[in-house]
Amino acid sequence: MTHTEGKTMQDPVLVEVIGSALSSIVEEMGETLVRAAYSTNIKERRDCTASLFDAAGRMLAQDEGGSPLHLGSLMGIVDEITRRYPAGTIEEGDTFIGNDPFTGGGSHLPDIVLVSPVFLDGEITAWVANLAHHADFGDRGHAHIFQEGLRIPPVRLMRRGELQNDLFELILLNCQVPHERRADLRAQIAANRLAVTRYTELAARYGRDTLVAAAAALLDYTERRTRAAIARVPDGTYTFADRFDCPELDDELDLGVTVTVHGDEVTFDFTAPPQVRASVNVVWTALYAAVYYSLKTLVDPDIIPNAGLHRPVTINAPRGSVLNCAEPAAVNGRSETCQRVVDLIHGALADAVPETVTAASNGANTGVHFSGVDSRTGRYFVYLETIGGGCGARLGKDGMDGVQVHMTNTSNLPVEALETEYPLVVEEYALIDDSGGDGRTRGGMGIRRTVRVEESDVHFWLDTSRQRSQPWGLFGGGPGASAGVELSEGAQPVEHGYTRLQPGDRVSIRTAGAGGYGPPSERDPDQVRRDVAEGRISAERARTVYGVES
Repeated sequence: MTHTEGKTMQDPVLVEVIGSALSSIVEEMGETLVRAAYSTNIKERRDCTASLFDAAGRMLAQDEGGSPLHLGSLMGIVDEITRRYPAGTIEEGDTFIGNDPFTGGGSHLPDIVLVSPVFLDGEITAWVANLAHHADFGDRGHAHIFQEGLRIPPVRLMRRGELQNDLFELILLNCQVPHERRADLRAQIAANRLAVTRYTELAARYGRDTLVAAAAALLDYTERRTRAAIARVPDGTYTFADRFDCPELDDELDLGVTVTVHGDEVTFDFTAPPQVRASVNVVWTALYAAVYYSLKTLVDPDIIPNAGLHRPVTINAPRGSVLNCAEPAAVNGRSETCQRVVDLIHGALADAVPETVTAASNGANTGVHFSGVDSRTGRYFVYLETIGGGCGARLGKDGMDGVQVHMTNTSNLPVEALETEYPLVVEEYALIDDSGGDGRTRGGMGIRRTVRVEESDVHFWLDTSRQRSQPWGLFGGGPGASAGVELSEGAQPVEHGYTRLQPGDRVSIRTAGAGGYGPPSERDPDQVRRDVAEGRISAERARTVYGVES
């Protein structure tokens, strides 16, 4: 039973119905954005998220197709809007835009968030928000935030339903592919407008007070379910450490976590070095998003992803460190580091919840960026792709091959679309044999993608991890293969993740595999023979590691 503004929500069926309706609103908002978008990164790769918040800025629903890390770009933006704009100054038809990690508008600059209030009976009752990754800021440095793109604090993009053209043009002037940004931002505006309409229609059916009470009941229910799930984890203190590498850094970073479970609450205490002069620093919202995701997947994957999940969780990380950076740290590659946060938590809690934990996945969000001038159009182009890798093995199942894992959830860009849109040719797109870790259940395989450049002076950036280490296995399982990059003869080598390519140059990206689970000697010999027949492992590996003749 939930008391809200004098109203009591006693009907659990009605709460469930309204909760499902809120989820439907964000799903429709997300699909509208994908269908209306112009750029391949949104319309094809679905690098976007839709969400809905209550009047206080607590998240009520996030679309299932969005990436968990995007929560870090949404968390806190409503608080920042209401702090900047006093009560009574926000009007119906307003829409706010933001992307700055240090002023509540995002977790890295390409993620641009649009937020719109929903007015009922003259009061703000909810907020609708969507985020899209604008693959625009190519050929940038990453020493500090000022090199990474245009910083936008939460400001009005629309006032009473009218686009603020001066601000819109200022944003477009700072973009390298403005015709894409113009269309994609209009798609975001349209998606929010639809969500406002749908929420208003829902209120017309049930009434404002009922919606507010049901939303509060949903948060309370999620909190109760989360606490019950945490209480099933044995009390104790669990630790784990791992090393993080990326092309921008000469050395690896030591990261660690101590997880303390006490009753129905859990605390995460992280250790990390000071923030670095590279793009892999993490703002607190992105760290929180990674922790909430990790906890949910381990204790109860079916928990509704709303702010009630956050209440039993305490998170600590040193201020000014790689995992809780301060301005003006660069943050564009924060997804790579957040993937390692998941590995830390899974490693720490492996003994506590062996039935639900996975071995280490590929440990990266391998991003490749090609940018330059397309002579066919005379326009600048920016091609962004995040390439999947191996997923960690589980207690009873092999890890999936060549997929996005954990904090990312984007689709791949179809080769046909890529070669139509950009002066690039994909020569190979394949799973890598023998890249999954050995075990009773086998780790997932990494991907090799080879791209040939057709234009001069194409800038290439690579964001990845696990080039110096291997994704670890669990309980006797073996590690997955490391990541890497190779260039054709004569091409300029990749230095700190960057090179410049010429016509005919080829770059081959290898993503990491994933760790295995349990001793390889316990794997079913028939499964081993099937792995050999399907090309997942070699006959030699079957014989030497598993003791099986194929």
